[in-house]
Amino acid sequence: MTLNILTPDKLVYEGTVTAVTVPGVSGSFQILKDHAPIISTLADGDIIIKVNNQEETIGIKGGVVEVLDNKIIVLAEAIIS
Repeated sequence: MTLNILTPDKLVYEGTVTAVTVPGVSGSFQILKDHAPIISTLADGDIIIKVNNQEETIGIKGGVVEVLDNKIIVLAEAIIS
């Protein structure tokens, strides 16, 4: 799967991932290979990116996620340092 995380200012992350967990407004959910198409709003929280056995966390301030054909696009309002 490919993941792109963008803010209005810049491209924050771009790469191939194994799994992604995002902070949905109704609770966090995980996206795996061949996930059904979805568009969801995101709350403030952490995106957990898994690449094989490595994990990386990026904090966001709200946004939207779209999943389609193993492509994940996160449009975040801002990154929380």
